[in-house]
Amino acid sequence: MRLMAVLFLVGALQVEGEEPDWPTRGWPLSSPQAEGLDATALGALDAEFARGDHGFIDAMLVVRHGRLVYERTYRHDYAARFDPRRDGAPGVYNYYDPEWHPYYKSTELHTMQSVSKSVTSLLVGIAIGRGELSGVEAPALDYLKAFRHQGDPLQAQMRIRHLLSMTAGIEWDEDGVPYTDPANSCARMEGSQDWVQFVLEQPMAGEPGSRFVYNSGATQLLSAVLRQATGALADDYAREHLFGPLGVERLHWKRTPTGLPDTEGGLYLVPRDLAKLGLLLLRDGTWDGRRILPEGWVRDSTARSVTASSDPEGPYDYGFKWWLVPESPRRPRAILALGYGGQRLLVVPSLDLVAVFTGWNVWDKHALSAHFALDRLRAAVSR
Repeated sequence: MRLMAVLFLVGALQVEGEEPDWPTRGWPLSSPQAEGLDATALGALDAEFARGDHGFIDAMLVVRHGRLVYERTYRHDYAARFDPRRDGAPGVYNYYDPEWHPYYKSTELHTMQSVSKSVTSLLVGIAIGRGELSGVEAPALDYLKAFRHQGDPLQAQMRIRHLLSMTAGIEWDEDGVPYTDPANSCARMEGSQDWVQFVLEQPMAGEPGSRFVYNSGATQLLSAVLRQATGALADDYAREHLFGPLGVERLHWKRTPTGLPDTEGGLYLVPRDLAKLGLLLLRDGTWDGRRILPEGWVRDSTARSVTASSDPEGPYDYGFKWWLVPESPRRPRAILALGYGGQRLLVVPSLDLVAVFTGWNVWDKHALSAHFALDRLRAAVSR
């Protein structure tokens, strides 16, 4: 199917070398050429997305040196694809449900899926900086006393650090079976009435800190941790201490049956606002003269905690809810937030570059490869 593209053309509105304004109320605009990017290379990638070469891509956005230089959106009739007989268990996973996927209730707010995990990491850092959470070495169960525990000494060893780095030691299978399979641990959690209690009832498979196992439930535990530590729900806390200062006004955050925000996958943002989070990382957690993240949190949370994947396209390390592409002769170091279906936030510190891609490749094609996107962006850098 040929895809329609809505083009947002941006011009060179900044004087070269001039420090751009902070994008709190709107991104300063420039052109690819003015910021050292090859417009032809970016246009070639845009053309591939418009043709459908990479399945359903919904948006592409590139920021260089703090200026928005390239932005495209692509429209698809997702509602026409919704078939409840095909789309998983009712109320659990409806992949083309026009109320939820990929947009929230026909608005421009796009599902972030597991990018929500990376945002949750930012909230944990803010809570630590404000003295509300004692630190990453704090025992996780100290903040989960309202829930039933197993009495397993291994569970008592879980620290906030382990929840952040996917090394909690909980028995969990999220990668081995599809999300539509009832055996999938995440799907079982999302089908339960109390997601946090479900996670805490899972047996321990090993000592916390010993092994990386992708576990959305570990991030959901952090929703309860933040509530206990700060006295606020994660979505309200984010509006006050993260999104508010960045000028992010449009968002939605799903809540679980017990009312806790779905911190493992329930956030909805527009691409321009997701890009603000990338710029926040590039600027070491500061925003327009104000420190949002505590000093050192960007460094510590994006440092390698564990090797997560030996993907043939390239390795991934993992920090505190951030995927990390280590520097190599082939690729620059990159910090990534990755979400199911093709949600991608790419932050490349050495290039002073942020890129956002959204999409919804859940049946027909594989989601956009972050390594592929990183390589194409790197090839577009002319200076």
